[in-house]
Amino acid sequence: MSQLETLRRRFASAEFLAFGEPAPDFISIEVRTAFSTAAIALQGAHVTSWQPVGQKPVIWLSTEAKFAPGKSIRGGVPLCWPWFGPHATESAYPGHGFARTIPWLLVDAWKLPDGRARLEFEPVMNDAACAMWPHPSLVKNIVTVGQELEVELATTNTGHAAFPLGQALHTYFRIGDIRQASVAGLEGCSYIDKVAGGKRKKQQGAVTFAGETDRVYLGTAGCCGIVDPVLKRTILITSTGSRSTVVWNPGREKAAKMGDFGTMSGKPGEDCMVCVETANAADDVITLAPGETHRMTAQYRVIRHG
Repeated sequence: MSQLETLRRRFASAEFLAFGEPAPDFISIEVRTAFSTAAIALQGAHVTSWQPVGQKPVIWLSTEAKFAPGKSIRGGVPLCWPWFGPHATESAYPGHGFARTIPWLLVDAWKLPDGRARLEFEPVMNDAACAMWPHPSLVKNIVTVGQELEVELATTNTGHAAFPLGQALHTYFRIGDIRQASVAGLEGCSYIDKVAGGKRKKQQGAVTFAGETDRVYLGTAGCCGIVDPVLKRTILITSTGSRSTVVWNPGREKAAKMGDFGTMSGKPGEDCMVCVETANAADDVITLAPGETHRMTAQYRVIRHG
């Protein structure tokens, strides 16, 4: 019996789930509630869409996104784990870790009393992943779909020695136009400007965009918002267990070199997205003690203008 058939039989009573295979050996789960719909790829436990009823999609997915085993997906909510950016000592290891490109298992799925749907995933640690991450640990990704979308990344140290943990929910948000959008809530925060060679700066006013942007905001509070006058909404991002916020847009020149941003609404794809990432990165990497569990969560909610 194929994995797709096994999933359909196991979760046959979960009427809010549907399983499909958009590409060979690549399984996606469709989640439907009275409040919203979502799609989650088993590879990486990767949310690829979320759309509240009667609203435009909130999560951006490239029209050129590739669905292939072992390949990262351009868009959605990639899980950066167990490090963020390049590995501290091994340059050959994949940037942002391996969690987003390995298979995950759907461990459980259930409806909450208020009508939301909750899905719990655990990774399948292959030999390559174990070689890159020798620390005994358990990680879960828990996705809750309702009036809000909530993603929780929980890591438990099951060994006898502490280890460093870097992570991010590298979420791509759909916006009307990057030149008109802004990010509020990071005013006064210090940040590392990667476009400026890692210089440390302080944010003055809201974050606006005039080209490639790649910043790690340090010691951030638990709430910020993407203000989008074109789509007439604010996407509110509320987080816990996160010390950093990463803001990223490749700009047109870099996006052209990357080659998989596609087009959307008659515009280059990169003009219609911005990443605002809930993270523990750079100075804010976590040290996880034996037996300790760290939970990092992000909740996304849409506030309409007018």
